[in-house]
Amino acid sequence: MNLKLTRLIVPVLLLLFAETLHAQSGKENIITTAVPFLRLATDARAGGMGDVGVATDPDANAMFYNGAKTIFNDGKYGAGLTYTPWLSEFDIKSLFQASVAGFYKLDDKQSVSLGFRNFSQGTFTFYDVLGQETSTFKPNDMAIEAGYSRKLSKKSAIGLNVRYIRSRLADNTVNSSYKTGSAFAADLSYFCTKKEWNFGVALTNLGTKMNYGGEDAYLPANLALGAAWNKKINNDNKISFAFDLNKLLVPTPPDPTNAQKVADYNNKGVVGSWFSSFGDAPGGGSEELKEIQLGLGAEYTYKEMFSLRAGYFTENKLKGNRNYLTVGAGLQYKIAGINFSYLAPTGNNANNNALKNTFRLSLLFDMNKTTASK
Repeated sequence: MNLKLTRLIVPVLLLLFAETLHAQSGKENIITTAVPFLRLATDARAGGMGDVGVATDPDANAMFYNGAKTIFNDGKYGAGLTYTPWLSEFDIKSLFQASVAGFYKLDDKQSVSLGFRNFSQGTFTFYDVLGQETSTFKPNDMAIEAGYSRKLSKKSAIGLNVRYIRSRLADNTVNSSYKTGSAFAADLSYFCTKKEWNFGVALTNLGTKMNYGGEDAYLPANLALGAAWNKKINNDNKISFAFDLNKLLVPTPPDPTNAQKVADYNNKGVVGSWFSSFGDAPGGGSEELKEIQLGLGAEYTYKEMFSLRAGYFTENKLKGNRNYLTVGAGLQYKIAGINFSYLAPTGNNANNNALKNTFRLSLLFDMNKTTASK
């Protein structure tokens, strides 16, 4: 039963963050973590802009990218809901990602937010040695979070999010030594807007390790830097261009043949791992640079009602090789909005990419919205 579970679940998790599983021997060195769903785009707007969201103008889903942005929402309160089916071309039931977020402004300087993320990894059926069905299981990851944003000035703010994470990849009928993993994490963020420019910094998923009953696994701690340029062409038309740079604050896997280095990797403290992640790659500085991911996004908006979006995300071929184009559209009418995005992988292994043909659908509600500029 153990072996069957590994064969079923592990490939799904790896596919989410690696475009190819046939590693070039001795060359690829992909950083792996527990609960990688925490780094997936959580709404269709960012999903249509190359997963960019650190410095774009805020909406109800701001807490998932940069909690400091939340206080700059136009409305006094709002909510967002997103649904993303995964690997729809395969016959795997209940494989989807969903999220919901909401914010409320306490006054003109402070806001609070709540969020929930769920990643259902499908329904798996288990059989005995005679081929008879014995049980079914639905592995699932989830996170519940709360955030606080406060203005430092009229144009800048800081944010703090706290998060509880639960990961259930198996049950005791499959593996008696297994236990459901849980962890706590926090985000620290900063956002400022100056004339036509927005800037943002977000440290996310800074927390404890995840334990499933064996060795602890690192959370996907991450440093994100972003900038966005917003140009109002006239009263009806607006364009925006944005980029995000991401660097995992997770140790780079060592040479697996070196037992001491592997032991040091597994036993490294969480805080120490954040700092050492900037200089622990076996290939030195050049490999560290390869671990930086880039997202580019563009958005055109007409009369604050209709939006068209496009983007591109790229990752080094030795560090996961995710490369894809995104497109999206949005419609806003009074307090309600709907966004849609589509992801198309690029590169030599596009057909093997688990992200291919990914659709996202988001609903947004922004109450008491004003037309005042941010």
